Amino acid sequence: MRPILAALAALALASPAAAWQAGTDGALCTLTHEQAGLDIRLTHDPGPPLWTITITAPAPWPEAPIFSIAFLGGAELTISTDRHSLSPDGLSLTVTDRGFGNVLAGLSGNTTAHFRLGDAEWTASLAGAAPEVAAFAACNTTPSV
Repeated sequence: MRPILAALAALALASPAAAWQAGTDGALCTLTHEQAGLDIRLTHDPGPPLWTITITAPAPWPEAPIFSIAFLGGAELTISTDRHSLSPDGLSLTVTDRGFGNVLAGLSGNTTAHFRLGDAEWTASLAGAAPEVAAFAACNTTPSV
C-alpha cells in the first residue's frame, strides 16, 4: 500500500498546480494563470499607464466583433469590448486599455471567468485569485518610459 501512496504523492507533486501568480517581468507587473490549455496573462506598465490581458486558448479564437468576459460567483459582472486583437495564429486574444478596474474587480470577487468571442467560450477558475490580484494591483515597478 505504501508504494501506491508514494506514487500518488509523487504524481501530485509533479503535476503543475493551476494557480494565479502575481510577479514582474522587467518593468511590467504581471498576473498569470494556466489551466487545462488556457493561459491567461495580464500586464501593467505603470509608465503610460497601460494594461493588457491576453488569453491564449488551445484552439483558435474566431473572428468576431465583440469580446466579453462574464465574471460569475460572487460580485457578478460582464464586460465587453470591440478593441481586441488576435495573434497571427488566432490562439491568443489581447485587449489593451488605460485602466482595468472592472477586470481586477471581476477577477478578485468571483469564482469563474467566462471568456467569449463569437461562438468560442473558455472558462477559468478564479480560486485563489483574489490575493494575487491584490498584489498585482499594488505592484509598482519602475515605469518603462
